[in-house]
Amino acid sequence: MTRSVCRTRRIRRSLRVSGAGAATLLALSACSSSTGSQEESGSAGSSSEVSGQVTVFAAASLEESFTALGEEFEKRHPGTGVTFSFGGSDALAAGITSGAPADVFASASPKTMATVTDAGATAGEPSTFVRNQLEIATLPGNPEGISSLEDLTSSSLKVVLCDKTVPCGTAAQRALKAGGLELTPVSYEQDVKAALTKVELNEADAAVVYRTDVKAAGDKVTGVDFPEAAEAVNDYPIAVLKDAPNASAAKAFVALVKSAEGQRVLTDDGFRTP
Repeated sequence: MTRSVCRTRRIRRSLRVSGAGAATLLALSACSSSTGSQEESGSAGSSSEVSGQVTVFAAASLEESFTALGEEFEKRHPGTGVTFSFGGSDALAAGITSGAPADVFASASPKTMATVTDAGATAGEPSTFVRNQLEIATLPGNPEGISSLEDLTSSSLKVVLCDKTVPCGTAAQRALKAGGLELTPVSYEQDVKAALTKVELNEADAAVVYRTDVKAAGDKVTGVDFPEAAEAVNDYPIAVLKDAPNASAAKAFVALVKSAEGQRVLTDDGFRTP
């Protein structure tokens, strides 16, 4: 299978996009070579009608689950290849509305998806495929004894939040409002992975991230649940894009995500069903 110079090798590596990187995303995406059948295919199973490259723009919190599903997709559809661009949903949406070539968009919030649908860039209505809830990520073993969202307001703690413009940051603000709390973080990060990394590198005592990201980090962090998170659950919508270079493969990938197998992978990683 041919690749251009800017292509990554199937799904083994994925582009990561920060909130400030929409222009870079557009330039990188333009280097992608996407070919394949444009025939209709909504099946998650193997089909000779699905071939070529499929490019998926997805929220950073989906990285582990979608990488696994990309591998499964390639097994079911020999001759296909999946490329992912993971990052803050707002930056991904900006890239799509600016003309970055992509087949599928999976956002961490309906509001961010609306940026794309309002621009007329989706093929049909998006559908919610999973939900996600916040959790506090602390240093391993929780040495500061953090047990609540209110604890994060202590001036002695270095706390990181996602930027207010991205879904994990918006959710964190909703949770703080629900608790009647105010918090000034040491930094706002452009996506949930960047926020989590600050804790993993011991550059912060805690971060408010998604439960799925805490689970994916394993023993690099310790997770702490808090009741206000129930007031800030995010729905994740997915859609085939109107100008998808490979619409048949895009439909097949979305079908896999929404299938019983796709839902099993996602819920095993900590996501909730809609």
